[in-house]
Amino acid sequence: MTIGRSDATTQLAAITPPAHRVPPIAADEYAVRLDRARALTAAAGAGVLLVHTGSSLRYFTGVPWGATERMVALLLPVAGEPVMICPRFELGSLEADLTISADLRLWEEDENPVALVADAARGMGAVAVDPLMPFAWAERLRGFGIALVDGAPAIDGCRMVKSAAELACLTEAKAMTLEVQARAAAILRPGIAASEVIRFIDAAHHAIGGGGSFFCAVQFGRATAFPHGLPGDQRLAEDELVLIDTGCRVHGYHSDITRTYAFGSVAQDIRDIWDVEHAAQAAAFAAAGPGVPCEAVDAAARVVLEGAGLGPGYHLPGLPHRTGHGIGLSIHEPANLVRGDTTPMAPGMCFSNEPMIVVPDRFGVRLEDHFHVTDTGAAWFTTPQPSIDRPFG
Repeated sequence: MTIGRSDATTQLAAITPPAHRVPPIAADEYAVRLDRARALTAAAGAGVLLVHTGSSLRYFTGVPWGATERMVALLLPVAGEPVMICPRFELGSLEADLTISADLRLWEEDENPVALVADAARGMGAVAVDPLMPFAWAERLRGFGIALVDGAPAIDGCRMVKSAAELACLTEAKAMTLEVQARAAAILRPGIAASEVIRFIDAAHHAIGGGGSFFCAVQFGRATAFPHGLPGDQRLAEDELVLIDTGCRVHGYHSDITRTYAFGSVAQDIRDIWDVEHAAQAAAFAAAGPGVPCEAVDAAARVVLEGAGLGPGYHLPGLPHRTGHGIGLSIHEPANLVRGDTTPMAPGMCFSNEPMIVVPDRFGVRLEDHFHVTDTGAAWFTTPQPSIDRPFG
């Protein structure tokens, strides 16, 4: 799609949601997840897994709630029925969202939910605690004489490897965002405000069926040198670099795609850096595959960057952060493509690939697409950007 040759109304009117939508995760898949979590919990030396509200609770139960000061949690014994801890006044909402069979343990506002957890877990052995559980709650649980162990091996061990149904949700979300990215490029014009582009992207994500933007960053010119942008509402000028990073969700599964391209003509050194970024992203992808340590993918990207005189390591000009992150029900989740993460890749694991190059206080280039590990290597969810002047082919 051509950069800057259309208007928002025309682009929104041209959007059509997919004719055949990906279905939500089926009930039998939740049963498989629970069985896998039980096995991993036992392997960690615990008798029960405690899962906090958020993405992991959604993964195991279908309950899509965010965390608040009130405890809502899953207690999953290695042997026995799952237990849901929830405020009594939320019972109707819980029953509407819950996709598994569970023993419901409800607490009133003047009661201590941690005591309810301790009572339900007593006699089951050590409790494997969700790493995102508030520290204070875990400490109170320990005060009831309950032994605690790290629940990350069980939770991450399940969530890192995606099923075919999860890959389908991710594929649809990413395809939606790539189209929205292309349509956003088409409405650019001199003087357009970043806030106007953000509003368009949110409306386009709604129109295409992604439920609006989960997030959106629009950066022009110098602001591209800051990985998460600058405060204020910029306006686009002729011959500036554009960086747009955005995503949506399908059944809770995220997209997260960045494009960096020229609006008009940009200097040759910017074009040269764009080419290095493109090569680094390709090198990271080529290094991925089953059995490969995650850190090796980060290292492959940095070999390209350092060969071009950037870095070394996290020094600038160069790549100031990890090459990529896991993605699924959380936009950032284990494992990570970064030095020190030795997690071996396995088929079904999904990652961003975004070895951003920052030239301090001048400009930055980030190309971000996602891939999943296959039996023989890796496969892109979206086709990488072909050139600085043709962001979408």
